[in-house]
Amino acid sequence: MSDAPAPALAWVDQPVSIRAEASLADPDSYRFIVSCSLHPGGPWFFASPEAAAGSPLGERLFALGGVASVLMAGNVVTIGKAPGAAWTGLKAAIGAALRAQLLSGLPAILETAAPGGAPARSDAELGAAVQELLDREVNRSIASHGGKISLLDVQGGRLFITMSGGCQGCASSQVTLRQGFEVMVKRVAPEITAIVDATDHAAGKQPFYPRAAPGVPSAA
Repeated sequence: MSDAPAPALAWVDQPVSIRAEASLADPDSYRFIVSCSLHPGGPWFFASPEAAAGSPLGERLFALGGVASVLMAGNVVTIGKAPGAAWTGLKAAIGAALRAQLLSGLPAILETAAPGGAPARSDAELGAAVQELLDREVNRSIASHGGKISLLDVQGGRLFITMSGGCQGCASSQVTLRQGFEVMVKRVAPEITAIVDATDHAAGKQPFYPRAAPGVPSAA
């Protein structure tokens, strides 16, 4: 007799639709929206194949190759691909893996492996994940514009950063921060609740005064 939960098996005879949405801010990220819930609760984030051990769906996705991170929340799976991988072919393989997981009747995440969802990470661990993102992707990209983002600290899930070079005092830096960097941070560290820009933009070559986020005092 199978120990698979009955609710998952209920989808075996029902059509499943999957819609893929590209991220305009992060070309290495795609959202896959499934017509049914893959697993209740979450979010669950896996930054490596090792972190996905015990998650049947996570293991299945990382086995495809080219998958760098997996974020699961309800019926949405956000995939971050390795910089050298191509979405051509990978998107179809991810869709097939999601369908195969649902048809298997197995839970996407084994609660014994991830009680109450993904293990909580410390501020230091979150800071390390963000620093790796800055070194590997973000600063390499904005260096062509003479800009740089530096990590100051992570406190209680709040990320404090500064922007320098071409980003300091540039009004478009807030677009870079909110529509680019923030989206990428959510991919690697969904536990981050707020990003605080502590840059003294008034001291830049083109000074401007960014509006503080609700509940966040201005850093100027």
